[in-house]
Amino acid sequence: MAVTKRKTISFRFSDKHKAYIRECRNCTYNVAEGAVRAGKTVDNVFAFAKELQDTPDRIHLATGSTVGNAKLNIGDANGFGLEWIFRGQCHWGTYKDNEALFIKGPSTRNRQKIVIFAGAGKADSYKKIRGNSYGLWIATEINLHHENTIREAFNRQLAAKRRKIFWDLNPDNPKAIIYTKYIDRYAKQAEAGELLGGYNYMHCTLYDNINIPEERKREIESQYDKTSIWYLRDIKGQRIIAEGLIYRQFANDESTGKHSFQLTERPKNLQEIILGVDFGGSGSGHSFTATGITRGFQEVIALASEWIDCQKEEIDPEELGRRFCLFVQRIVTRYGFINVVYADSAEQTLIAGLRTSLRKNGLGWVRVDNALKTNINDRINAMCILIAQRRFFYVQNECDSLVTALSTAVWDEKEVTKNVRLDDGTSDIDSLDSFEYTYERHISRLIRLG
Repeated sequence: MAVTKRKTISFRFSDKHKAYIRECRNCTYNVAEGAVRAGKTVDNVFAFAKELQDTPDRIHLATGSTVGNAKLNIGDANGFGLEWIFRGQCHWGTYKDNEALFIKGPSTRNRQKIVIFAGAGKADSYKKIRGNSYGLWIATEINLHHENTIREAFNRQLAAKRRKIFWDLNPDNPKAIIYTKYIDRYAKQAEAGELLGGYNYMHCTLYDNINIPEERKREIESQYDKTSIWYLRDIKGQRIIAEGLIYRQFANDESTGKHSFQLTERPKNLQEIILGVDFGGSGSGHSFTATGITRGFQEVIALASEWIDCQKEEIDPEELGRRFCLFVQRIVTRYGFINVVYADSAEQTLIAGLRTSLRKNGLGWVRVDNALKTNINDRINAMCILIAQRRFFYVQNECDSLVTALSTAVWDEKEVTKNVRLDDGTSDIDSLDSFEYTYERHISRLIRLG
């Protein structure tokens, strides 16, 4: 049966993007780097789809930091992804226990093409892509891929009849491995005429995307704290070494006595109240944080925080449970409900102790789950955006430990290849972690850049 496409996808590319896409046809290595919403992922998906139409290889690879990220950014891509380009000719399924997009139709001359989708952010992610030989490889946010997966993906392409890679990334630390071992090294080899296959690189910014109105571009830019590394990377498209205060805008506001993020009245319109728990050791402390999220995910409000210094107090599991129950009762008394508690998943014994304490104190209805523990820098970036948009607040006199932690959090200047929050005992990382556990699952709802 003939495939009829009822609607044409409205691809619009600037001259810079057109030149990059055309050059993809001639080059093995294709890298698009730049700001958020610059159009780099769509460029690669378009070029990748073009290659799929006539490549002699049957199986191909699409990766992201997680498999969900790969499916969202490459498969869907807001209506510009592979499943839309090959609509009516493709379906989702599994291939050797991997999620895959099966494509067969007029666009591929009725030859089947299989695109394996896989996560690549963890040290053992590479195990999922073993066993297959891949022709094309498209990777989104390649800087968030673990090097084990990068090496394995290259190994899996050795037998390809038409070997090509398509990478995109937001700018990172200029000394990150993805630059020193791969992108910048390829550029030098290509310039010296030593890289066989051809190298195609494009740097783009938000303002190179002709599909976004100028007013919308300014709106996206306004979401960022202009003193943060995220502004320089995501908007200006610069490779930046992180240094100094992480939440400078918040720290400056507190140090000058403005306290503009402080609420003096009880917050209203709370749709969720989430508690976070981080467990400390001899060199740190236990931390509890209660966070309210308002209707429509408009605001994040720290309702209360508590930090227990393990160096000054001997806290056994029973005492920890007692202190936690007091914290829970304090929140329930003031706000009437708690949706869930997310605790550090590395301490299952202590989590079990908290559940036991809750039951003994008539609070067994409070659910305690494992924290998601997403990428720390993603959590930091989300918080920086909330602060810049004035969508984060804290309740006066209830969040002293968290306010101090946010005001003093700094980047580790000794880390030269990646951006790492300093965790040497000189600042309260425990309070930051417990707070981040409360909102990390809602980052995609809270932060909208599209």
